[in-house]
Amino acid sequence: MNISVTPNQERLIRIRLQNGKYNSAEEILDVALRLLTEFERTDAEWTQSVKNKIDAAIETSTHTPPIDGETFVAGILERFQESDKA
Repeated sequence: MNISVTPNQERLIRIRLQNGKYNSAEEILDVALRLLTEFERTDAEWTQSVKNKIDAAIETSTHTPPIDGETFVAGILERFQESDKA
């Protein structure tokens, strides 16, 4: 497989090779792909976590009475003030 890189990408690769941390462009690409895989995994986990929290909030909202906006915001501000004291 042949891979083309932009001039900026080539410059970044050359800098890293000159620094001596990596022995080849292939090694740099291997590290980059491992990092990409890790990023995608953690991103998927974060997305699923947010979806789960939204689902839980929706489920909770079906069992609790509604709250007006002013009361809600006042409660959030109170929690922030309490956390500042801690």
